[in-house]
Amino acid sequence: MLLDAFRNVGGEIAAYGERGNEGNGVFLIPSPIDNAPMRVIASDGYGWDHVSISRTTRCPNWPEMSHVKSLFFRDDEYAFQLHPPKADHINFHPYCLHLWRPQTGELALPPKWMVGPAMASSDGRPSTTG
Repeated sequence: MLLDAFRNVGGEIAAYGERGNEGNGVFLIPSPIDNAPMRVIASDGYGWDHVSISRTTRCPNWPEMSHVKSLFFRDDEYAFQLHPPKADHINFHPYCLHLWRPQTGELALPPKWMVGPAMASSDGRPSTTG
């Protein structure tokens, strides 16, 4: 498995009492920005695929989140961050963000035209039809 090179078996045993498997585990993945380790915890239980991504001194940024998404999810899968109501907010780590994907059903998504203009070509000019 590609991710085994980044697996932190000691972290898995300390946290869960056993080594992870294909859908679960603790990983230390180098940041594509500065090569510093990002701690990633992956799980696939209770109908959800989930990864938490943390840095020691700051939250992961967009390129880092995208990098982790590409390692743990297929290119054709949606994964999302969740911003719950204030009353439901839980924070165990100040520099941790999460990606979620339901294992069944489809996500309700806004129309693509509401997200942003489609790119017409490699020159970066937006399409007028989208």
